[in-house]
Amino acid sequence: MTDKDLYGGLIRLHILHHAAEKPVFGLGIIEELQRHGYELSAGTVYPMLHGLEKKGYLTSRHERTGRRERRVYEITEQGQVALVEARAKVKELFGELIEGC
Repeated sequence: MTDKDLYGGLIRLHILHHAAEKPVFGLGIIEELQRHGYELSAGTVYPMLHGLEKKGYLTSRHERTGRRERRVYEITEQGQVALVEARAKVKELFGELIEGC
């Protein structure tokens, strides 16, 4: 099992968390995750973003900044509900994990 397999769900939740704060884009998420010690490639992050969009948690649009166009993702109402539910589950699970330390 790779770290990507082990932490994939947490990374998806981290993406939803940031998308709930403001629209996100691939490179921005990659840089944010790097600040937390994750070294993920675009080949890992973009499929996660597309998967979250396919499930209805994110919606995307193309945005032009200067000569560059990028895909920007925003959380949906369904994504907001999923994030609230996930936070409760994560709190419970991590509470149990931390007790054992």
